[in-house]
Amino acid sequence: MSRPPAIGSPHSRVEGRLKVTGKAPYAADHVIEGTVYGAIVDSTVGRGRITGIDTRAAQAHPGVLRVISHLNAPRLPYNPNPGYANSNNPPGDRLRAFQDDRVQFFGQPVAVVVATTLEAAQHGARLVDVRYDAEQPSTDLTSAPADDPMTYERGDAEAALQSAAVKLAMTYRTARNHHNPMEPHATIARWNGLRLTVWDKTQWVPGTQIELAAVFGLPAASVRVISPYVGGGFGSGLRCWPHVVVAAIAARELGRPVKVVLSRRQMYFGTGFRPAYEYGVRLGSDRSGRLTAMTHDVRAETSSYETFTEGIMGAGQMLYTTANVSQQYRTVPLDVNTPIWMRGPGWATTSFALESAIDELAHELNLDPLELRRRNEPANDQSSGLPFSTRRLRECYTVGAREFGWQRRNPKPRSTREGDWLIGTGMATGVYDTSRNNALAHVRLDADGTAVVQAATSDMGPGTYTSMTQVAADSLGLAMPDVDFRLGDSTMPRVPPHGGSQTMASVGSAVQDGALQVRQLAIQLAVADGRSPLYGVAPGNIVATDGRLHVTNNPRRGETYQRLLSRNNRTHLEALGSFERPAQDRFSLHAYSAVFAEVAVDRQLGLVRLRRMLGVYDAGRIINPKLADSQAIGGMVGGIGTALLEHTVTDHRDGRIVNANLADYLVPVNADITQLRAIYLDGHDAEADPIGVKGLGELVMIGVAAAVANAVFHATGRRIRELPITAEALL
Repeated sequence: MSRPPAIGSPHSRVEGRLKVTGKAPYAADHVIEGTVYGAIVDSTVGRGRITGIDTRAAQAHPGVLRVISHLNAPRLPYNPNPGYANSNNPPGDRLRAFQDDRVQFFGQPVAVVVATTLEAAQHGARLVDVRYDAEQPSTDLTSAPADDPMTYERGDAEAALQSAAVKLAMTYRTARNHHNPMEPHATIARWNGLRLTVWDKTQWVPGTQIELAAVFGLPAASVRVISPYVGGGFGSGLRCWPHVVVAAIAARELGRPVKVVLSRRQMYFGTGFRPAYEYGVRLGSDRSGRLTAMTHDVRAETSSYETFTEGIMGAGQMLYTTANVSQQYRTVPLDVNTPIWMRGPGWATTSFALESAIDELAHELNLDPLELRRRNEPANDQSSGLPFSTRRLRECYTVGAREFGWQRRNPKPRSTREGDWLIGTGMATGVYDTSRNNALAHVRLDADGTAVVQAATSDMGPGTYTSMTQVAADSLGLAMPDVDFRLGDSTMPRVPPHGGSQTMASVGSAVQDGALQVRQLAIQLAVADGRSPLYGVAPGNIVATDGRLHVTNNPRRGETYQRLLSRNNRTHLEALGSFERPAQDRFSLHAYSAVFAEVAVDRQLGLVRLRRMLGVYDAGRIINPKLADSQAIGGMVGGIGTALLEHTVTDHRDGRIVNANLADYLVPVNADITQLRAIYLDGHDAEADPIGVKGLGELVMIGVAAAVANAVFHATGRRIRELPITAEALL
C-alpha cells in the first residue's frame, strides 16, 4: 500500500531536531577562522552633524584593533540598486554608512570598534567620544508636515456622505511597533580579494547580495550571502541594513572576518519597524446598513531620507460594497530611521480602523456586526472590476459564528458580567492580497533514489524547509526523508523576498515545476529503455509513488528510480523549475478570514484579558496543517500584542526610543494567552498559482486587533480608538 500524500498532512519540521538541540547555525553562530568582533557606536542626538570623534581611549584599550568612522572609512560608490527598485523598496537616498558627518536619527551608526574579543569591542565602543552640533529633531507624527498624498477615488464620496441617512466620522491611531524576533540581527563578513562573503540574518538572500554589490561597486556574482536559518523576522530582515555594510567595511579594512551583532537595544533603531498611523474614516449608509460612502484619510511616519509606503489602501477599496470611496494616504518625513514591512503590512493597520468603524456603524444601527458585513458583501472586486478567484467570507462568517457560539451573545454592551469582570465578544474581517513573484528552484534526482532541491529562499519560522520538502516529495513520488531541501545561499536559484506570504506560492510552484520535469525525464528514460518494465508504455499512463515509476492501474509493472538510473549509467537527472507571475491577473486574488474574540475587562482596574479567540481562514490549499496552526497561533499572539501591549515610546526632545528593550516594550507571554483556535476552509485556488495556495502568514495577524477592540467595546461600552488599549484608557 502506498503512503498518503505528504501535502495536507501535519508533518513536523524536518529541521526541528537541529533547532531544539542547538545544532542549527544562525547568523552569529558560524565559526569562521580568524574572526574579530565589531561593536557599533550609535549617535546620541536625533539630528545634526558630527563635529569630532575622539578615539584615543578606545584605541588604547587592550584588544581593540581599529576604530572606523566617516573620518577614515573608504568612500563607497553606493550605486543605484535596480533589484531594490524592482522590489518596491523605499525611494530616496538610502543611509550611507560612514560616508559623511550627517546624523539623521537617534542611534544612527557613527563608528565601529573592532577588537579581538566581543567584550573588548563593546567596552571600546563606550570609550569613543563623539561630539555633535545637534539640532532639534522632528519625531512627532501629529505635528510634522506631510508629503503630497497618494489618492484613490470612486464615485463621489463627499456628495454621497452629505445625502447619507447615517453618517459617522472617526479617527483611529496606532502606535509604532517593533518586530522583536528572538534572534538579533547579525552579520559575519569576510573578503577574499575582491570577493565578499557574508553570513547574515536576512529574509531575502538575493536582495542582500545585490545591495552589497551596489554599495561596494561589485558584480553580483562577487558577493555571496549565506543564511540557512533565521530565528524569526516578521519583516525585519527584508532589507540589507547599515550594520551589514559596516561589517563588510570593517572586514575589508582589517583584512580579517568581522562579526557584528546588534544588541536588543540597537534593533530598535538599527532595523525598521511598523510605522505609527493616524487613520480617519467617514462612513455613510442607509438605515438598513448598506454602505453608500466611505472616506479614508491616512497619515504615516517615514524617514527624512526615504519614503516608505505599504499596502494601506487596498482593503478600503475592495472589502465591502461601496459605490463611493475616497482615499488620501500621506507620509510624514521625520528624523527617524526608515520603517519596514511588519507582519500583515498595511492591511493589519487598515483592518483596525476599517473593522472598528464597521463595528461602530453596526452599533449605531442596532444591527448585528456579522449581519452588517454580510449585507455589504460585494459580487466582484470594485477596485478593479475583476471577479474574485475565490472569496468565501460568508462561509468564514457562518463557520466562525457556529464554532464560536456567536448566537449566544447578548448584543447590548456592558450586559455580561462575572463578578468584577465585564465580558465582551467582538469580531472582524481579515483580508490580504495573494502575492507571488518569479522564482526558480533546482531539482536533482540522484541514482540512489534520493533528491536534492535548492532555492535561495529563507525560513524565518513558517516551515519552508518542511513545506518545500512535502511539495517535492509528492511531485517526485518519494518519501519525505528521501528529499533534501536546501535554502539560504545566494549561489542557489533566485527567488523573491521571504515575506508578503509569497514564498509558498512562488517558490513552492517552482519546486513543483522542477520536480515534475525531473519525473518526466525519468518516465521518458524508462519508456525508451528496452530493459525497463515500462518500455513502450504511454508516458501519460505512468505515475510515481514510493520511489517507483509504475503503470497507473498496475503497480506491479514498474521499477524504482534507483534501478532505472543505475542501469542507464546515470548519476542523476536534474531540471530547473520556474514560476512566472502572469503579466496581468484575470481575477482578484486575496485570502480572507473572520476573527472572533472574547475578552474580560476588570470593571475597577481596566485590565483587559483575552479569554479565547477563533480564526476561520479562506487561504486556499493548506500544505501542512501543523505548520499552519503554528502560523495562525503566532499571528493571533502578534495581533493581541498590537491590540493590548506593544507601543514604541519616543522622547521627542532628542528622538531617543525610551523603551528599547524587552522589559519595557511589552509583548504577549504565555500568561496572556489562553484558547486560540484556527479553522481552515478546504480549498484550492487554481487561479493564484499551480499549487493552489493563497498565503497564510500575513493574513493570520490581520483583523485580530480589531476583533479585540470590538470585544472591549462590547464588554465596557467604551470605544477605544487608539492602540494599544491600556488600562488607563478604560478607567
